[in-house]
Amino acid sequence: MKNTRRAIPLLSLLTFVFPAAAAEPSLDAATLKLIPLRMQEFVDRGDLSGAVTLVGRNGSIAALDAVGFADIENKKAMRPDSIVQVMSQTKTVTGVAAMILVDEGLLDLTRPVQDYLPEFRGIQVAEKLADGSVKVHAPKHPPAVWELMCHISGLGFLPETGDFARINFTLDHTLAEAVRAYAGEKLVSEPGTKYLYSNMGVATLGRIVELLSGQKYEDFVQRRILTPLEMNDTFYFPPDAKKSRIAMIYTPGDAGKLVLAREKAQGGDPAKYRAGAKYPGPELGLFSTASDLFNFYSMLAGRGVFRGRRILSAQAVEAMTHDYTPDHHGYGLTMTVAAGIMPLLTLVNPGTFGHGGAFGTNGTVDPKNGLITIFLPQMVGGNAKFAGDVLNALAEAAVQ
Repeated sequence: MKNTRRAIPLLSLLTFVFPAAAAEPSLDAATLKLIPLRMQEFVDRGDLSGAVTLVGRNGSIAALDAVGFADIENKKAMRPDSIVQVMSQTKTVTGVAAMILVDEGLLDLTRPVQDYLPEFRGIQVAEKLADGSVKVHAPKHPPAVWELMCHISGLGFLPETGDFARINFTLDHTLAEAVRAYAGEKLVSEPGTKYLYSNMGVATLGRIVELLSGQKYEDFVQRRILTPLEMNDTFYFPPDAKKSRIAMIYTPGDAGKLVLAREKAQGGDPAKYRAGAKYPGPELGLFSTASDLFNFYSMLAGRGVFRGRRILSAQAVEAMTHDYTPDHHGYGLTMTVAAGIMPLLTLVNPGTFGHGGAFGTNGTVDPKNGLITIFLPQMVGGNAKFAGDVLNALAEAAVQ
């Protein structure tokens, strides 16, 4: 009897603890080891200068690798902690900043942009007719804030002419100056009717964050997102202490050789580290690392919570992760959302969300498998997207 009584607690432990652990699918280590091998093949073919890859699951990093070079000319290897320009992945950070204000009752996504930015009052649509002529008229309704977030506001990508046509390269004006200029542009389609990827729209969202918070856009992001998420290597303007870790940007040259992108790169020549820049770029401005981005996407995967700290409400994350585009383009509130069955052709589950960037970077969250992937190359042109698809496929294939 004495031995039997001692066995009861052990039996309970086996019954109630171990089945719960066993029910949690693991990631196959052999499959994860294929990731740097496949990425190295892209480097060897000249498709990538280098890349950092990360696969995480349920709050833990399962694989973090780096291949190739951060600086080919100086033979500086890409490292797991290399800092890269994530470009349009910044859009989702700006979206989170806006949703924080929604959570606090300061921002109503359904209200017209002009309610927050009076310079947008009276904005017109320049409608292109079948005969090639242009008819200018008032929109059926003014652009709403939520329409900025999913690229259906009617605002174009950037102005076609003028001082702000290349703001994403020059960064030579303040956010307030840029958005004031955007308010003077014509809409290229009726709000709510057409998906058109718009840097002006997300920049305008960042300006709304600035005004409602009473802080510079980048200061609000630092205080409310980057600091609480422990994103210590993420910034808009490179500090001197971080410059040695920033990867250069490359583009395919003659005879398949990669060459420095220099002024072909948005944000300007990366070796100049944005010297003199005024524009934070709510749509493209952030530098970051794989580990920092893992914290950000972990917060979204955790329904707004990171290491016990709530950044966003669960309902705000829910709102962000639905497709709002009229043509089912697969875009939510500042993030892409995999819809339909076609994503399964690259082993990506429908409902997976995240964002990519102009230099081939990408970050995704698969809620079904609790999976996060981060892909950080620094390429203008080339096959970076294909390499990112390979990373996602291997990560999903590793789920057991």
